[in-house]
Amino acid sequence: MATSIVQKILTSNAGVAALALRVPVGIIFAAHGAQKLFGWFGGYGLEGTGGWMDSIGLSPGIVMAFLAGAAEFFGGIALVLGLLTRPAALALSIAMVVAIVAVHLPNGLFMSNNGYEFGLALLAASVSLLFSGAGKASLDNLLAKRFN
Repeated sequence: MATSIVQKILTSNAGVAALALRVPVGIIFAAHGAQKLFGWFGGYGLEGTGGWMDSIGLSPGIVMAFLAGAAEFFGGIALVLGLLTRPAALALSIAMVVAIVAVHLPNGLFMSNNGYEFGLALLAASVSLLFSGAGKASLDNLLAKRFN
């Protein structure tokens, strides 16, 4: 039973095409997560991001900043590596739905107005990887062969 669940999580028929989606999207997510967690790349770190999240009603802000940052940073790295891609894509999809609804939706579609355009693109990529899996060029594929 457990092996069957692991097989379903790891196995993918996506070929190498998923690699072209996983790597750039993973880099984007990891960089955004690093901004939230560590203050890298011009980010505000946990305290600054947590204070902002509190100010928009996502409380406790520091916890929400940690959850969003961890999902983005570690989920992004997982996508780049193709390791546990489906669980990472699920966490990232949830993070994007929260970001769209809590922050960007009232501003309309376009990024120029802080709209949800970019979040929607990242949500679509995450959902695609959730369905397709990591593809052949991934650590998931190597692990799936071991569980066979």
